[in-house]
Amino acid sequence: MVKRNILLNPGPATTTDTVKMAQVVPDICPREKEFVKIMREVEEGLLRIVHADPAEYATVLFCGSGTINMDVCLNSLLPENKKILIVNNGAYSSRGVEICEYYGLPHVNLKLPLDRQPDLTLIEQTLQENTDIALVYTTHHETGTGLLNPIREIGALVHRYGAVFVVDTTSTYAMRPINMAVDEIDFCMASAQKGIMAMTGLSFIIGEKTVIEASANYPKRSYYCNLYMQYEYAKKHGEMHFTPPVQVIYAVRQALKEYFEEGETEKWSRHCRVYQTIRAGLTDLGFHIYIPEGQDSGLVAAALYPSDPAWDFEKIHDYCYERGYTIYPGKVEKLGMFRLCALGAIDREDIEAFFVVFREALDRYGVSVPVRYE
Repeated sequence: MVKRNILLNPGPATTTDTVKMAQVVPDICPREKEFVKIMREVEEGLLRIVHADPAEYATVLFCGSGTINMDVCLNSLLPENKKILIVNNGAYSSRGVEICEYYGLPHVNLKLPLDRQPDLTLIEQTLQENTDIALVYTTHHETGTGLLNPIREIGALVHRYGAVFVVDTTSTYAMRPINMAVDEIDFCMASAQKGIMAMTGLSFIIGEKTVIEASANYPKRSYYCNLYMQYEYAKKHGEMHFTPPVQVIYAVRQALKEYFEEGETEKWSRHCRVYQTIRAGLTDLGFHIYIPEGQDSGLVAAALYPSDPAWDFEKIHDYCYERGYTIYPGKVEKLGMFRLCALGAIDREDIEAFFVVFREALDRYGVSVPVRYE
């Protein structure tokens, strides 16, 4: 048995021992038919999670963290003489803007408040004023704050104006139920260490085949991070173009098995009860949560630092970490906050045990409870 840590950071997530041990396999060349069959199994399972018809959608695998997906979609799916619209209300949609800037991609940075869902009329106005927008990109769940974006409503607008809708679902995929067609998503993305609760190193994009195939004629802006090239190679050979993370893919296969055994509805219910236990525990201690209920994802609670001079995040973090619990700072500039996340192979009792330790930490360092705000 491996020591079990409870990761309350927004990924990587706590994993099961069976997923960990699935990586311990005989060495194999990833070009062998046996391994190619495993990758196909993984690709098909990833499609099933978002109810994507394999006749219309493909899974494209990449070796890297979640940011590689953003890079791939933004640089690969923009036709010549067209623009990208970034619906920007958090740290990860801001990263999308940075990718556009690095590649010199024409784009509109629609900056919106970080603490509430976007005004759809502003998005529509931007689409009306920029008829050359071909791709709209946003983040489903901004894990820096816990904000949930209304992707179905945004997607309907995007399609009304004839653009392709790309959604970063890294921190909702395999947690909040997603249906590609119903939710008006053309492309989604995630990484193995998040919702499916596997290991870091494998990321994947799920998207419409017709759009990927059309992108073969778009400007080539990257070699390694080109969506069509990776898609076409896998279609012809059944393999990733470049060396895959072999052991991680075995872990992903096991994680998918466990996902379907638990079931979409029950897994989401478990994340919900974990989140509600987190939110209730913070509220009982007097913490202010940045995103109000109804605007939140049901997966991440970002609590504002109290005004108490005794509060020291690093000390509280270290006390909890030494006892097997990881908490994480927030991602809003000039605003102190920490995050507790409902990802991973955890349940309500893990959160209840965490709050015993967290309360001990507050007492140990003299932080008043309930916590104080000026």
